[in-house]
Amino acid sequence: MFITLNRITKSGFINFWRNGWLSTATVLIMTITLAAWTSIFLLNVVLTSVLDMLAEKVDVSVYFNLDTKESNILSLKSKLEGLNEVASVEYVSAEQALEIFKKSHAGDEVLIKSVQELTDNPLEASLNILAKDSSNYGVIADFIDQSAEKNTISKINYTENKVVIDRLNNIIRILRQSGAVAGLALAFIAFLVAFNTVRLAIYSSREEITVMKLVGASNWFVRGPFIVEGILHGLIGALFSLAIVVSIVAFLGPKLLNFLPEINMVNYIGDNFWFLLLFQALGGIILGVFSSWVAVRKYLNV
Repeated sequence: MFITLNRITKSGFINFWRNGWLSTATVLIMTITLAAWTSIFLLNVVLTSVLDMLAEKVDVSVYFNLDTKESNILSLKSKLEGLNEVASVEYVSAEQALEIFKKSHAGDEVLIKSVQELTDNPLEASLNILAKDSSNYGVIADFIDQSAEKNTISKINYTENKVVIDRLNNIIRILRQSGAVAGLALAFIAFLVAFNTVRLAIYSSREEITVMKLVGASNWFVRGPFIVEGILHGLIGALFSLAIVVSIVAFLGPKLLNFLPEINMVNYIGDNFWFLLLFQALGGIILGVFSSWVAVRKYLNV
């Protein structure tokens, strides 16, 4: 078994070098495809991080009437914290709201003086609600509308933020769908190229295959080298692809860090290098083996 496997592997390497230009073209397409897959994956990481940052800044604020009891507000706060869709709820009392207002307008002496002359606090207490996912704000708003405390509420800014929330959700959906379509299209192109490479290799080796069958070679002994050739296409393409992606990230990563300090792609690549290598290698091997197997099944009648 070991001797047979060694011979099959050796024949696969020989076929790979013999079909130099075809192998080069196949590896090139594999490299482009795998680099595109990894780039789409990394782009998704960056965009998801950016959108998460934006989503954290988008919340729903519930404002209560001035005469609302604090116990009613805290009751609604407790109910909201029990929802699976809610990440956190912050209570801002009327006094805290006034202090925040004064700090944010500290440079406007006329406004601050006018506020100090008021006998009553004109600002309302509020609850700031952050959802686990931006798509959950509609559910939260419906829950508040059906709660017993809804009569104490003067305003919910969900409608104002809904446009931003919907746009975030649409961006996430469109980018993921576009990335999936682009990845599948490139995978199909790589499959066609690898498929035709093996088909031409089978055609050029037809006399040798005939002789091998005449001397009693098994079907897998004849087919095996072409599968090995597909594995080589995928592995070499994966190595080249990873080298390209790492080089691009090393060049663009520091520039991205200047705009988005929270996203360090160079560190991300370093922390996930072996995962990316495994991702590339498995993707290349699966694509190469599948293409070779389909071509062998279709054109190699043994």
